[in-house]
Amino acid sequence: MSFASPGFLALLLLLPLAALAYLRIERGRRRQAEAFAAPGMLASVAPRRPGWRRHAPMWLYGIAIAVLAVALARPQATVAVPVERASVVLAIDESGSMEARDVRPSRLAAARRAAGDFLDDVPRRVRVGAVIFNHHVRSAEAPTTDRAEVEASIAGLRSSGGTATGDALDSSLRLIAATDGDDRRPPPAAIVLLSDGESTHGRDPVPVARLAAKRKIPIYTVALGTDTGTIQVQRPDGSRTTERVPPDRDTMRQIARISSGRYYEAADAPELSAVYERLGSQVSTRPEEREITAAFAAGAVLLMMGGGAASLRWFGRLP
Repeated sequence: MSFASPGFLALLLLLPLAALAYLRIERGRRRQAEAFAAPGMLASVAPRRPGWRRHAPMWLYGIAIAVLAVALARPQATVAVPVERASVVLAIDESGSMEARDVRPSRLAAARRAAGDFLDDVPRRVRVGAVIFNHHVRSAEAPTTDRAEVEASIAGLRSSGGTATGDALDSSLRLIAATDGDDRRPPPAAIVLLSDGESTHGRDPVPVARLAAKRKIPIYTVALGTDTGTIQVQRPDGSRTTERVPPDRDTMRQIARISSGRYYEAADAPELSAVYERLGSQVSTRPEEREITAAFAAGAVLLMMGGGAASLRWFGRLP
């Protein structure tokens, strides 16, 4: 929580002084009562004492004043609000390592299902595109609110070849730039990169991440798979061998850090779906400061009314 006029919070310093003054007044009343009757006679003179109820209305008033001081400081809360005309590009790796089955039923199947859930969850006003890549960019769909072509690209994922992460990110940036057109203030945009291996072809992805940072386009990276993932690779002589295909976490983490995005790891299908669910919320909303002064002012009024009502009910007068 933040405050638009924090200077008014200094009024809270007056509350301890008010409490001390109230205690002095109460001690004075007690001395007057003791002077009126001997201690042994107090029980017969005042057989029913109000106890804690005597102080409850004043405590409510004190809390109300504290809340009112906070209200005068104009408190603001950060809330997530929908982003109008946002663009998101899903860059999905379909290289041969996506055949690994350390993520059930396979890395590729888990990626296909999670991307489909992402499309279902993201608000329809958000424009979504897709870049499908292995050792080159196989397909590129511009961000649009019509999800049919993007869904078709995701449904057609087929694992083969190497990994050209840098080319995929460059293509994603180009799609976003083409969608922005001649807008002086382009709408918010983001890239969600899902990959499971080291970039082996094309451009180095790190300089492309720097270009994304310059354009204020965060890249959210998801490293899919575990260190134990393996695939079968055919040798030139026709025999087959088993190769380990661990995710390149360091590069994915670096891409996210440079572009002011976030890095995620997914070692199984449920975890990948959870990551995509969080990403759907992040890329389709933005934090915004909203003033909540009215709520605090209303709370102060209710507390004062409660203190006054309690005093009238118990003592027949206002404090």
